[in-house]
Order: sequence, then structure tokens, then C-alpha cells
Amino acid sequence: MVFATYRLGLPLVFKSSFDKANRTSSKSFRGPGLAEGLKILEKVKTTYDIPVVTDVHESIQCEAVGRVADIIQIPAFLCRQTDLLVAAAKTGRIINIKKGQFCAPSVMANSAEKIRMAGNENVMVCERGTMFGYNDLIVDPRNLEWMREANCPVVADITHSLQQPAGKKLEGGGVASGGLRELIPCIARTAVAVGVDGIFMEVHDDPSKAPVDGPTQWPLRHLEELLEELIAIASFSCLLDMSDEEDMK
Repeated sequence: MVFATYRLGLPLVFKSSFDKANRTSSKSFRGPGLAEGLKILEKVKTTYDIPVVTDVHESIQCEAVGRVADIIQIPAFLCRQTDLLVAAAKTGRIINIKKGQFCAPSVMANSAEKIRMAGNENVMVCERGTMFGYNDLIVDPRNLEWMREANCPVVADITHSLQQPAGKKLEGGGVASGGLRELIPCIARTAVAVGVDGIFMEVHDDPSKAPVDGPTQWPLRHLEELLEELIAIASFSCLLDMSDEEDMK
């Protein structure tokens, strides 16, 4: 992954979670915990000389996470939690707020403002689909434009947007998220064509063996090919935008 993005001239931020506190089932894998997880993230950061991002679920986690992570991510379910947003903002790190599956895009302007009111201008907002209550998510490209009202970079979470929450039954009981991996290129192409500032993707060398979110992990062996296509789409979209601006003069 590092070498593929390096060859293509793309900036890479590595994301992993020390604790997936919002797993669908109590039987699902959560992670190594705060202390061990941060040690792993710090090793990745120093070994490969790349920035890292991870989630926080409680205000008390923010200070420790801020000492390691370059970007702190606010999970979608917690995008309106004021105390958590303020605690994350006070670390001075870049804050990436995922739009709640239950939220209109206009809500993100308020969440971003909470970060700024806490004295931190380094904020991004992230689209990850909208839930209609039937264990599925809908990706509405209009949100990518409307979220510009937050006056900050807009990121598209390609893989989580294709989850089917609680859509997969586990052996021995419990449920986990299903997903539509085959649509990852479709959603990625759409987001890049609209003009997002970044994309978020989960990749794995063997998605069928991934401990979490396997159905929406993109195979690592196909990553570079997809990124090349997205770069071409982004370049063409920029040319169209420049042409439109000239026509309007």
C-alpha cells in the first residue's frame, strides 16, 4: 500500500483502530486496546514515515491519542457529541468527523464549528452514506457538495459507505456487518468525479480473513490499478472545471 501510493505520487495516511467500540455484536473483534494499539500505530508511523489516523470514542482517550496520531477521527455515531469533539480539538491535531448515518449533510457544519470554537481550525468532514433503517446504506453524491457548507475539506469514505450493518450472521450466534465490495470502484469513481479532497478506503491482502469489515475491504493486489483510474478521473474533472470557469467569464 505504501509503495503503490508512493509510485503514483499520492499522499497516504494510515488508519487503524485500537478499539472498535461500536461493533455490531459483543462477540465481534474489537482490537488490542488503547495502550497496545497506540504502540503499534507509533511503530507504523516511524517505520514507514507516514502520518496515522485513528478513532476516539471517549473524551478521556483524546490526550493520549493526540500524542501519536496526526489525525483524530470522530466516528459517525458520535459526530454530534460536543464533549468528545471539544476534547479532540484541544489536542491541536487535525480532526476528521464522519457524518452520522442518521444526519443530513448540513449537520456537519455545526460539528465542524464545534472544533473551531474550541480553538482548532484543522478540521475535515467525511461522508460515509445514509442509513434508512433496513441494514443498508445509501450513497447520495449530493452530500459531497452540500457538506462544503462546513467550509473545510470533504473526504469520502468509500468502503464504509458500502456496509450492510448487521447484515451477516456469525457462526455460534451474533451478527456482523455485510457489504458490497464489488461496488467499491463505482462509489470511488463517483466521489472523485464530484471533486472530493480525499478518499478513505479499507484494504487487505486477503479480505476474507480480515478480522473486521471483510466484506468491504478492497484487495490490496488491485489497489494500484484502482488508484490509477481515480487519478485519471480526477485530472479530467479538473480540466472540465477549468473549462466551465472560462465559459462563465
